[in-house]
Amino acid sequence: MLTASDRAIVKSTVPLLESGGEALTTHFYKKLLGRYPQVRPLFNQAHQASGDQPRALANGVLMYARHIDQLEQLGDLVVKIINKHVALQILPEHYPLVGECLLEAIRDVLGAEIATDEVVAAWGKAYGQLAEILIAAEEQMYEQKARAPGGWRGGREFTVVAKIRESEEITSFYFAPADGQPILDFTAGQYIGLQLTVDGQEVRRNYSLSARARNNQYRISVKREPGGRASNYLHDRVHIADSVQLFAPSGEFTLRDSDKPLVLISGGVGITPTLAMLEAALATSRAIHFIHCARNGAVHAFRQWVDDLAGKHPQLKRFYLYQEDDGVSPAADGLGVLDKTRLEQWLPEDRDLDAYFLGPKGFMAAVKRQLKAAGVPDAQARYEFFGPASDL
Repeated sequence: MLTASDRAIVKSTVPLLESGGEALTTHFYKKLLGRYPQVRPLFNQAHQASGDQPRALANGVLMYARHIDQLEQLGDLVVKIINKHVALQILPEHYPLVGECLLEAIRDVLGAEIATDEVVAAWGKAYGQLAEILIAAEEQMYEQKARAPGGWRGGREFTVVAKIRESEEITSFYFAPADGQPILDFTAGQYIGLQLTVDGQEVRRNYSLSARARNNQYRISVKREPGGRASNYLHDRVHIADSVQLFAPSGEFTLRDSDKPLVLISGGVGITPTLAMLEAALATSRAIHFIHCARNGAVHAFRQWVDDLAGKHPQLKRFYLYQEDDGVSPAADGLGVLDKTRLEQWLPEDRDLDAYFLGPKGFMAAVKRQLKAAGVPDAQARYEFFGPASDL
């Protein structure tokens, strides 16, 4: 039971977490991944190397400590964590391993003078409380997905039924259930978990679903990342008729019901979830502005598909921006980077709109600022990270 004294002790560590939280979480991950190799598939090592994963955890720990007596202030953070955990199949038995290494990291990094027995005990109770909250919420979500029509729990075998090159960098994979039974429907914007075996080692990744579920199939569209372990494996070594294990769709970054004008803004492979959102929105009467930014036309995936939709649906306006002209591809609506002036030209006149945007972190940070400057309410400008959550 977390007492008032425990909460006060945890909150007293906030200044230390503000200055040294990333060092603590980096040390924690070294302990966890070194001691318990069974959890390594749950983490993208590229995010470890870049510091994104330790940074995201440091922010999460800091936010939890700040709001230990008002957990409702954490807002969407807990929902994001639960969805990510379910998509990767985080299970109750993983939590004690994390708790053990986290408390040891607190002692190691903060030192005995600061990380006294009292402080470590308070953090142990705080972690226990958080683990109970997450385990209960995740179990509820696992059960909901298992009970839903076409749903399942854990891994389910799917077969690759199509593999289509969409651009120089992006390839789509279509999966059908090996058992031939119905699949779980999903909300536009969600992602699915893949369990792969790469060179004898298990790897898990989340990929956005890039089309509405039809013909009892899921589609993901994967960018080949330089050095990307999973993406290069999919591009080079996964072929039609191969089998993969999929975890049920998850994710809270979803298209919400609304009659406001809809703006979908993407950079690079950030286009993938907006495609499913576009399909869903076209079934309504709302105005849609689709804005996509790419390095050039050669890497711009799904252009012809979006163009065809724009020709059939007057409610859809599409705008393309390339950083460079490759001299071969059809021209874009502009060259350069997306700035406030150009974005305002492409937004609906009515700024009481819903905007969804995805892409590289710097791109999203700029779009967030530009939407605010253009008069779009903050609460109506929504974004998602493909990797660990960060602060724009």
